[in-house]
Amino acid sequence: MSYKMLFSCTALSLLLLLPLAASAENQGKTPKDLTTAYTSFNEAYATNDVDTYFSFYAENASVYFYGERQDVATYNEEWHSLMHAGGGVEKNDTSDLLVQLMPSGDMAIVTYFIDNRTRYPEGMNEERAFETDVWQKIEGTWKIVSLHYSVVPEASE
Repeated sequence: MSYKMLFSCTALSLLLLLPLAASAENQGKTPKDLTTAYTSFNEAYATNDVDTYFSFYAENASVYFYGERQDVATYNEEWHSLMHAGGGVEKNDTSDLLVQLMPSGDMAIVTYFIDNRTRYPEGMNEERAFETDVWQKIEGTWKIVSLHYSVVPEASE
């Protein structure tokens, strides 16, 4: 193998490894503003601060709850209606948080379990769920562009 060919192979190998190095560099280094965003997002939900909660969504975000995808504007209307009818969140405890920051540093996937209790006009609903939030830094601010919420079935005995 010639010196030129060896150099070319080595250079190509290094170029192919750069994205992996960038990814490894971001592992375990969640930006403080992202931590503040997802923490404040869940606090606003748990305390029924509807306007603050919805301020974390991108305008064109999509959400998926109970087997149905909808736009964030429709979801916002539903929550305001629930609040006016006397409903609201009574418990929203999160656990097993995992943050995966993309190598670009401007996108992240945040996943966690939720133990939720919500009051509806027709009664109380209590459930355990798994949520995936896709966050994107848009014009310097972290926003949710997609949210997927799935109820975890109760274990059968």
